[in-house]
Amino acid sequence: MLQSHFHSLRPLTSAHLAQTMTLLSLTNEELVQQIEAELSKNPALELSEERHCPNCHRLLSGTVCPICSQPNNNPPEEPIVFVSSRDDYSYGDYIPSEDTPEDNYSCNIDDLPTFVLKQIAPELNPHDRLVAAYILTNLDEDGFLTISPLEVANYHHISLNKVKEILTQIQRCEPLGVGSSCPQEALLAQLSFLAETMPIPDLARLAIEKGMDFLSRHQYHELGRALGVSSSLAKEIAAFITDNLNPYPARTHWGDPHQKSSDEGVTYRRPDIIISYLNDNPKNNLVVEIILPLRGTLRVNPMFRQAVHDADDQKKSEWKEDLDRASLLVKCLQQRNHTMKRLMNQVVRFQQDFILHGETHLKPLTRVELSIRLDVHESTISRAVSEKTVQLPNRRIIPLSRFFSRNLNARTILKNIIEKEIQPLNDTELMKLLAKEGILISRRTVAKYRAMEGILPAHLRHPITAVPL
Repeated sequence: MLQSHFHSLRPLTSAHLAQTMTLLSLTNEELVQQIEAELSKNPALELSEERHCPNCHRLLSGTVCPICSQPNNNPPEEPIVFVSSRDDYSYGDYIPSEDTPEDNYSCNIDDLPTFVLKQIAPELNPHDRLVAAYILTNLDEDGFLTISPLEVANYHHISLNKVKEILTQIQRCEPLGVGSSCPQEALLAQLSFLAETMPIPDLARLAIEKGMDFLSRHQYHELGRALGVSSSLAKEIAAFITDNLNPYPARTHWGDPHQKSSDEGVTYRRPDIIISYLNDNPKNNLVVEIILPLRGTLRVNPMFRQAVHDADDQKKSEWKEDLDRASLLVKCLQQRNHTMKRLMNQVVRFQQDFILHGETHLKPLTRVELSIRLDVHESTISRAVSEKTVQLPNRRIIPLSRFFSRNLNARTILKNIIEKEIQPLNDTELMKLLAKEGILISRRTVAKYRAMEGILPAHLRHPITAVPL
């Protein structure tokens, strides 16, 4: 029987773990492509026309197991989570007609990791591309790296210097500074790049290294004292930094104040996971269906297995490699399904109010917190969440990553407060109102969230309603 979490996978081969992690990061469409590629080149692998439940392996007459998809004396708050083996699942209100141009329903906007990887891939060898892709899948919403370079080095069994070399190349991609560990490192990376093409103030680097607090607070007198220059010169240095550098790299293209927030305007064609009500009754348990889009059951070809047993020594050695590779893929696919089930069970239980009642009920949840709950590495959660989409009971399709937005609840409430204000409220007043709602954040964070929602400062807002940028 498969172990319940990745920490217990240490006895397994590194090939098993590596392939499982790769499969875990794939969307349904990518998974189909991967499986079809293996089927085309490996005679030991076959897709049987018979459908078997990916959970209990019962022979199915339809596409959903009648046993695994039913409650087992579950309390109302306990979701029913199962993997369904089907390729004809519904798309809700998003299913396109044959006459609909593809551009009308597909999203052609690259996410941040893809956008950066496309820039850097031609300059890297195949192995370094894998390292770069691993780094990029561990970026947060601001473009910062959520794991240490040492973790990357240990995971890929390469030197720390090699990781830093790849990181430097990433940081020089657009948006400049992406992949840094903090705003200070991002600013320094951007400054180094600019220095190659334009003159920069002599003390700009020192101002970032020693005066970040003064820069953020516009305390030019204190900044000048730290740099040993006049406050007027310190103000000029700060103005250069403000005008030319961005402490949050990802907001250059994602979350920029002049753009729409979150995923507004993005349409997803197909969900990887469907959440619905049992028997379509809102009073019943939530049903979480993790789609495994296969026309049948992936398995090791039994005739090929027998042929290997009867073959001569020369063919037996060659065919056994095909057999081992097919067996590995089947096992890793089972492990992927098992991990997705555990993850979705926790996510849906924790975010049930958000699923049922909308964004104002989203609870703060990070990938680190979930990795602790499941006793797995944070990178496992990142891979499982990456690029996946979920169809909610109201037929809306959203990224799985939405369940992990740490600030979306606060941002939604902030937006509602500003929409209902009679006179424009400054950030301090907004901070106090948010505190009454149980959201304790600083005035600077209020300003940050306001900017992310595209809302002007109080002195620029209309006295009756908030005006988005």
